[in-house]
Amino acid sequence: MPVSNRVKERLARGETALCMATRLARTPEIAMIADACGFDAFFIDMEHSAITLDAAAAMCTAAVPVGIAPLVRVAGHAFHDATRLMDLGAMGIICPDVETGEQAQAFAAACRFPPLGARSVGGVGPLQGYRATPLGEVNAQGNDATLLVAMLESPQGIANADAIAAVPGIDVLLIGSNDLCTAMGIPGELKHPKLREAYEATMRACARHGKCLGIGGIRADVAHVAELVALGARFVIAASDIQYLMAAARSEVAALRKAAGG
Repeated sequence: MPVSNRVKERLARGETALCMATRLARTPEIAMIADACGFDAFFIDMEHSAITLDAAAAMCTAAVPVGIAPLVRVAGHAFHDATRLMDLGAMGIICPDVETGEQAQAFAAACRFPPLGARSVGGVGPLQGYRATPLGEVNAQGNDATLLVAMLESPQGIANADAIAAVPGIDVLLIGSNDLCTAMGIPGELKHPKLREAYEATMRACARHGKCLGIGGIRADVAHVAELVALGARFVIAASDIQYLMAAARSEVAALRKAAGG
């Protein structure tokens, strides 16, 4: 049986998909851990970490039989790493700083098999459990299982949200809140009216073209997340493995210090 993408299934039902970020982990267990915690996906952050291609591939391959969707944020717009990782089980690519419809078209073309794009055919892989499968089915399964997420992180990206959302093959427009507010000259002001306007404009573009709005960088304010889900956001980036580790460790240290009398 071909593998399905849990995130795409949730989005198709109009539900909210939750995705954990991975910057620290280097071993396949992270897939089981994220799944056990209830996430729909985890994304391997190759833009803001030194995670290698080998480590990312191992995590993606291990995730497929678990059922959680392994995604990868690549470091730029050269997609050779993206396609190699999809050959090894990645079920989605997050592309940073998409600013134009043309960039979105290049992203989709690189990561979709014909007739939707021009991705090179690698044959059977983790999505088929390496079982013999007709090539036409391999390509169709790859397109069906792949989630393409275009990150909007600049005023230009927001201004072109409609053109980006119009590109066939793009599934989610994800606002990178921290980079965007920094580019707007309001770093850290995650409730600034300018940022809210960007969310609303992007949501309108998504609604016009049948795409989903994603939000990242605001998970610490759950009430704010709830407001944006009410606005229409359906793909939510939660914290990273580093942040979860540090939060748990701080809590444990505080409890032990208190138990030990300081």
